[in-house]
Amino acid sequence: MTPPLRIALFSSGKNVADLLELRLRSKGHQVVTLIQLADLLGFVYSDPPDLLIIDLTEPGPEIQKIIKGLKEESYFSVIPIIGLMREEMEENVDWSDYPIDDFIVFPIRYPELFSRVSLSLQRIQRVFDHNPLTKLPGNTSIQKAIEKALGKSMAVCYIDVNHFKPYNDTFGFARGDEVLRMLARIMSNAVKESGVEGFAGHIGGDDFVFIVPLDRAESVCETIIRNFNVIVSDLFGEQEKSEGYYIAKDRRGETQHIPLLGIAIAVVPTSNPKIHHYGMISAVAAELKKYAKQSPVSRYVIDRRKE
Repeated sequence: MTPPLRIALFSSGKNVADLLELRLRSKGHQVVTLIQLADLLGFVYSDPPDLLIIDLTEPGPEIQKIIKGLKEESYFSVIPIIGLMREEMEENVDWSDYPIDDFIVFPIRYPELFSRVSLSLQRIQRVFDHNPLTKLPGNTSIQKAIEKALGKSMAVCYIDVNHFKPYNDTFGFARGDEVLRMLARIMSNAVKESGVEGFAGHIGGDDFVFIVPLDRAESVCETIIRNFNVIVSDLFGEQEKSEGYYIAKDRRGETQHIPLLGIAIAVVPTSNPKIHHYGMISAVAAELKKYAKQSPVSRYVIDRRKE
């Protein structure tokens, strides 16, 4: 069963917003309506929707800045944006200032709006290889980002969630998916808050990657580990946290002590002249992750070898 589409709708006109929300809900979509522009960015950052519909009948620098900002960030650029406009605006809009994915004019023809919603999602899925769960760039984008970093003073950092499979098996896929979504946000925010241009991607499953300047790698790793530990603290009870494990049964019905979730981060500098290919980065990272995963707590390991 396909999950309902999660749509964030902004319109300062309450009557317009109420009618749009009603019609979109009639198609089975989940809709959050925002009538204050100041609330839009915070909502998207905290709970990214599948699609944005933004009323542009009152254009201005603030809404222009929000749209451009979302499209310039890899994590949020995958979210399609449909603009609502007056007919006379079509010929006068500078689309470089409003990089939306589609638009529809007032008065709204709802069959057309529903079609544009579907087409926008299909179009963005063709263009981007983003992971559908976390919305992060996938393997094609990851490979391009790593190849771009080769030979520079950058660090490619691979993240793996320790003991994720038994957690998934014990508590269910919905809980496991939420852990992955939260880790994706933590990683993306840490890269963003480092104050430098970086990259965050999702290889698949519980494997993630981020790229930052080498001199920022350790601080970003520490931030991710610290914030992930906060998540883990909320997932388990006091007894489980004090003992460092929870009790579950394996597939044979035997009781097991399962360690709590943690993360292992392998940090591979790309400035090493011996590393000149994407595949070599992956090989070194796999070796480092094995070493990091031996720790009972979350840990990062940096490849400090010169050759």
